[in-house]
Amino acid sequence: MAQVQKNTAKSWFRPKDIPTQAVRRLRLPHWLPYGLAGLGITILVALAFRPTPIPVDVGTVTTGPLQVTVDAEGQTRVKDRYVVSAPVDGRLLRIDLDAGDPVQTDAVVAQIDPLPLDTRVRAAQARLQQLRAELTGVDTQRPKPEALAQTNARLQATQATQQATAAEVEETRVALAQARRDRNRAQDLEPRGAISRQARETAELVVERLWLLYAADVKRSLPAIANVAAAQEALSLLREEQRDPDYLEDAYRAQISGVEAELANLVDEARRTTIAAPISGTVLRVPDESARFVQAGDPLIELGNPGELELVIDVLSTDAVQIKPGDQIIVEQWGGADSLAATICYIEPAAFTEVSALGVEEQRVNVIGTLTESAADPLGDRYRIEARIVIWADENALQVPVSALYRCDQDWCVFVVEDERVQPREISIDHRSTMAAEVTSGLAAAEHVVLHPSEQLQAGRKVKPR
Repeated sequence: MAQVQKNTAKSWFRPKDIPTQAVRRLRLPHWLPYGLAGLGITILVALAFRPTPIPVDVGTVTTGPLQVTVDAEGQTRVKDRYVVSAPVDGRLLRIDLDAGDPVQTDAVVAQIDPLPLDTRVRAAQARLQQLRAELTGVDTQRPKPEALAQTNARLQATQATQQATAAEVEETRVALAQARRDRNRAQDLEPRGAISRQARETAELVVERLWLLYAADVKRSLPAIANVAAAQEALSLLREEQRDPDYLEDAYRAQISGVEAELANLVDEARRTTIAAPISGTVLRVPDESARFVQAGDPLIELGNPGELELVIDVLSTDAVQIKPGDQIIVEQWGGADSLAATICYIEPAAFTEVSALGVEEQRVNVIGTLTESAADPLGDRYRIEARIVIWADENALQVPVSALYRCDQDWCVFVVEDERVQPREISIDHRSTMAAEVTSGLAAAEHVVLHPSEQLQAGRKVKPR
């Protein structure tokens, strides 16, 4: 039975069962297969070379808040930091304070061994006392007032004697001169017989007698003159001896002034060996707690108030010129979940050179800010922060994503998506942030633009948003 069905099925497809006229009507032209094949190839080639839509990222022109910021890293810093240094050289005793300990004003925070300075103070005091005693003893080297008075009286006596002898010499000289005139007249009158020879001889004898008397008076006045000179010399010597110790007094007074200054300095240094806190605050850092020898100026401890912090933000000098006191700061990455608000207080007037991670020297400036709100988790000294300094803001700015911009000659252009095709358009922008730019002309709100335009985009090219 199965064999019969099989044969029956085969016999149904036999050509001889089809009428001859029907077979002739179904016969196709011999060129038809070739035409269909060519048509298929043409369609495939057309489909292969047909431009397909380019997948692109699309952004929207929006209206809303826009901020232009200078982003930089910074750190917190205690506003008023007090570095307590060693005021004098000496052996520092161990510091018992640790970082975080509170201190009060005038509380002892460190102690330098005062013994060496106390010893030097006592030595200076002893030397000062010695010099004062030597100054007092200078007067004992001076001549006594009685010796000066006696020498002065002797000088006056010799001067009186010398004056008396000088008067006698003058009197004898005058008498001798008159006798010489009388002799000369007698010598003129005697040849004429006016006087006798005896009278002439008497006149001559008077002259000789007065001459001898004058010579004796002059000789007797010489010792008086010598006595006056000796008395004057003795008085001058006594007066010089009176003045001689004056230089000793000046020398001792100068030494006393030097020792007094040294003593005052030593007393002050000895007083400063006990080092007190200048403010009430908290210990921020103790460089070395161990006892050691220190020199004047070595830092011992840092004090401050951690509750009074300021922000120190390191920015490029080219960015610093755009920042003004009062600008808003948005503090991020400080350790808390929310950002903090702060304001610019001032910009330091001097820049400094810093080498970047790429090895490029940069001129940077510290911008100082103050927090306007307290953090939920308290910040400390020298904590790292990231700051965004707002140098321009607008609450209703027409903006386009920065990634949609590209340069066309000297202007900015974007590709605008219209009916799934892109058209280049020249626009004008003003302020720009890292993510968006303010549009002043060329675009309207809600228009779509291509983000990150590639070189494949051309005017009228179809695109497909990703």
